[in-house]
Amino acid sequence: MDFLELCKGRRSTRRFSEAEVPAEIIEKIVEAGIWAPSGHNEQSWFFSVVRDKSLQETLNLKTKALMKESPVSWIAQKGADERFHLFYHAPAIIVVSGKISAYSAIIDCSAATQNMLLMAHALGIGGCWIGLINAYLNLPESKELLSIPEGYQGFYAIALGYPEPEIIAKAPQRKPDVIRWL
Repeated sequence: MDFLELCKGRRSTRRFSEAEVPAEIIEKIVEAGIWAPSGHNEQSWFFSVVRDKSLQETLNLKTKALMKESPVSWIAQKGADERFHLFYHAPAIIVVSGKISAYSAIIDCSAATQNMLLMAHALGIGGCWIGLINAYLNLPESKELLSIPEGYQGFYAIALGYPEPEIIAKAPQRKPDVIRWL
């Protein structure tokens, strides 16, 4: 697939089938993250792959409880919505953490996340970047629950699974006038 077409075709998936994603495919997706660029080549990321449904539900409930307390109204509303599931019931989640002492951990982890989302799309797997989990990842208990090493901080997650075939997300219009040639 042409790389630009791959980029244009990737969409956030929020409706997943119940089919499990094979470990070999998740490993390829994580490998794409590992090959992302990083500041000073620190490779400051760490990935926690969560396939256990009860752990996913714990993460969902703990994060939503924190979201309910948010001063941002739409986040508080999402947290209070019993129908909203943080991971959209995806069969797999990858929590992305970065080394706190790294020069550019959050940027490094963002590059790794984008690589993983593009690889997932190339393999026919849907993905959604989940930033709202950050409220829970800021708590020390999250590190133990997700086996995040000492000196690392969780930033966000990726929900992964086979997309429901009848749902075809349309590309939003791109903003004009974002390039200036000098």
